[in-house]
Amino acid sequence: LSPEPMVNTQILRRELRIAAQNHDPNAMVQVVKVSFIPNTKKGMRTQKHKQDALMVDETDYGGLLAALLDAHSAAEAGDAGECYRGQSSIHSNFNRIFGSSEGNWLVPALISICKNTHKIAVLADRGADGPRKRNTNLQSAVQLLQDSYSKTFNDRTEYQPNAPFDTEGSKKAGVLSIVNELFAMYFKLNILRLCKNLIRPVETRKLNETGTMGQMVTYRYYIGRLNMFEDQHALAEKNLDFAFEHCHRDFPQNKRCILRYLVPIKLYRGRLPTMNLLEKYGLEEFKPLVDGLQKGDLRTFQDGLVKYQDRFIRQGTYLLLEKCKTVCYRNLFKRVHNILDKHQISLNLVARAFKWLGLPIDLDEVECILANLIFRGYVRGYLSHTKRVLVLSKKDPFPESAIIAK
Repeated sequence: LSPEPMVNTQILRRELRIAAQNHDPNAMVQVVKVSFIPNTKKGMRTQKHKQDALMVDETDYGGLLAALLDAHSAAEAGDAGECYRGQSSIHSNFNRIFGSSEGNWLVPALISICKNTHKIAVLADRGADGPRKRNTNLQSAVQLLQDSYSKTFNDRTEYQPNAPFDTEGSKKAGVLSIVNELFAMYFKLNILRLCKNLIRPVETRKLNETGTMGQMVTYRYYIGRLNMFEDQHALAEKNLDFAFEHCHRDFPQNKRCILRYLVPIKLYRGRLPTMNLLEKYGLEEFKPLVDGLQKGDLRTFQDGLVKYQDRFIRQGTYLLLEKCKTVCYRNLFKRVHNILDKHQISLNLVARAFKWLGLPIDLDEVECILANLIFRGYVRGYLSHTKRVLVLSKKDPFPESAIIAK
């Protein structure tokens, strides 16, 4: 005897009909939810369900019901690929129903479906064979969410923030959540250029300022990351600071995610986090970098960068952290200046400091590094090439403002 399915067809049909008849947003969220747990009952055969009409208020929910049953069957069998096909059918059917629905009572269910489509697409891609199939499902999921975004954003009903979900509200209430989900997918697929297509319309209508705090935190997190990749460091710090400060304390894992990008920005701009903060959020990879920058210890900084190189590359922060070496050079020269306590420093003494750190360089390289620091305003003074001497300004030779103003 074959085991009984987890989802009863008649019960699901009745729940879907009642949720649709009552325009109940919370009930609809529960109805459209599909839970996929990898490797459960793998090897079971999936079932395909025939589409029967299910009319409610002149809208046919039959296609949605059949897709839900297909997705549940595949989820129960542990087949991620089939589960995604069922989920994508749920999504396309729901987009059709959503577009012709009254008000915004279906928005919570649409947001839930968008999150689930993203999640199951990632799981299906993990199980796909061959490099050609990499992220295939996620790429198709993007199109489904883009359609959902269009249907919410283009609603002409005036949007009232914090209004209840009902048959009169604006569908724009779902815009920010769907945009955040699309941001996550664009970053995963490395198609960041598409973010601009969402940012301009959302910010023109100030929809980024009218969501829940959780939605606004997520939005500012992705905008901050985008600023970072575009070398807009001041904006990146502002947005990531907002995300970190307003992220709820009950979600330390989210705060950790934000800090993985905020800390490199802070380091580059000369603001060093405390060791207590790094310990609190388990960010061990930044400890040698902070220690090296504080002391001007180029060897400790370089060793930390090499040790955690793969992690930084995956996160997309390696190049920015590599640029922090300039700040480390500046702090090293500052230490040499403090030890010698004079404004004319022989480059031979600077070269000895590098040699002591286990990083021997010749005088031409020392000159090159110092010339760059002077040009960027990190060091005030000039070089005497003939005498091989650095002549420092007597007033504020290592200005803090030069770093922080970047």
